[in-house]
Amino acid sequence: MTPLRVLSVASECFPLVKTGGLADVVGALPAALAARGVAMRTLIPGFPGVMGGIGGAAPVGGFDDLFGGPARILAARAAGLDLLVLDAPHLYDRPGGPYADPAGRDWPDNPGRFAALCWAAAAIARGALEGWRPAVLHAHDWQAGLAAAYLRYGAGGAGTPGVGTVFTVHNLAFQGWAPAGLLGALRLPPEAFHIDGVEFFGGIGALKAGLRLSDRITTVSPTYAREILTPEEGHGLDGLLRARAGDLRGILNGIDEAVWDPAADPHLAAPFDAARPEGREANRAALRARMGLEDDPARPVLGVVTRLTGQKGADLLLAALPGALGRGMSLALLGAGEAGAEAGLRAAAAAHPGRVGVRIGYDEGLAHLIQGGCDALLVPSRFEPCGLTQLCALRYGAVPVVARVGGLADTVIDANEAALAAGVATGIQFAPTTAAGLDGALGRLDALWRDRPAWETVRANALRAPVGWARSAAGYADLYREVAF
Repeated sequence: MTPLRVLSVASECFPLVKTGGLADVVGALPAALAARGVAMRTLIPGFPGVMGGIGGAAPVGGFDDLFGGPARILAARAAGLDLLVLDAPHLYDRPGGPYADPAGRDWPDNPGRFAALCWAAAAIARGALEGWRPAVLHAHDWQAGLAAAYLRYGAGGAGTPGVGTVFTVHNLAFQGWAPAGLLGALRLPPEAFHIDGVEFFGGIGALKAGLRLSDRITTVSPTYAREILTPEEGHGLDGLLRARAGDLRGILNGIDEAVWDPAADPHLAAPFDAARPEGREANRAALRARMGLEDDPARPVLGVVTRLTGQKGADLLLAALPGALGRGMSLALLGAGEAGAEAGLRAAAAAHPGRVGVRIGYDEGLAHLIQGGCDALLVPSRFEPCGLTQLCALRYGAVPVVARVGGLADTVIDANEAALAAGVATGIQFAPTTAAGLDGALGRLDALWRDRPAWETVRANALRAPVGWARSAAGYADLYREVAF
């Protein structure tokens, strides 16, 4: 059977450029889908880190004027990925991150920078590359949201050119809103500025465009798909999403089990897996040493790998920390984000040397060691479309303690009495997402830690939990075939 051609469009793709879980998903999907008869190429912007990681790239297309300057489409293979890179130095060759300058301020021309990515995606869908044209265009988050608009309204209003469209929202809170005055600059015709087009609260909504104009919508967990239909979690888009509920599906994310493999992870002090869990003890010791924690194996270490924001519950961690320390627990945290949270955690580490270890920033190797060496991983998010850190925790035998929201609710089996009696629990859930709720979960964790047979059973269940892409890849492949022309 001829593989189904799919063009994936995103602003991030691991391992070339990453600020969050979007990159992990975009980087893992192609390999997972190959076994399902899907040949996926991934279009990403030519950020400096991307350009530095694609040696041997060849130009396969281009534009004389792409939102202010010339641009090329480069074909490359990197990290096992079949990539198309939009090489537009006037848009992407800048210091800082993908979206912000070195001081953390959003680039003022972000609407045009990512509209250019979408324009290139639509051109490829219309046949801009000789010998290759996708049957499906799969766009991710607001940065790729206008691709469906350019297919609908571009090329003289020719409409969708025989290509199915799928739009995945990874986080509804980030919407890509731009002033209405940019309509012409973004190459959108007047008729696009309509409630059934790109108009959103008097401006241009890139995320809204993807949700409204794509053939199918997915999000990254079944529970989040239900949550965003409500005014509380819909961020102003719940009405549109309810109207399109028949086209909306929640397909749970997975993790790359080759990248996250405790039996062969170079970042760990010793290998282990479900069949050889004893190797985990060396990683517990290595983590204590790396984070400057007291070398006491009897003391459980709580791990946190997160962005330090209100969404992720950074304030709840600080509020619950005294209770955790009072129960004899220690904390190993890696993250960066809001200045107040960073300062509060630094102060906690200074006030409790040997009990609280904090690293501000991001370190991929340390993230792996925290997963492999902590006893429990905390994820107190106020909302969480899917979450990947709890999946990594399961894979590495760290008992996840998670808020009962979004994908956290879908991936962790709470250690309640029934689940413990049935021998199926993999972690602890709590609700509501408050400091008191987190403190109560830590009390339950303390009781579980002291019940060693129950603890070992939960940890063993976690190590065996399915966290890969097999089931989810099948869901995406079926969806692509629904919409393919």
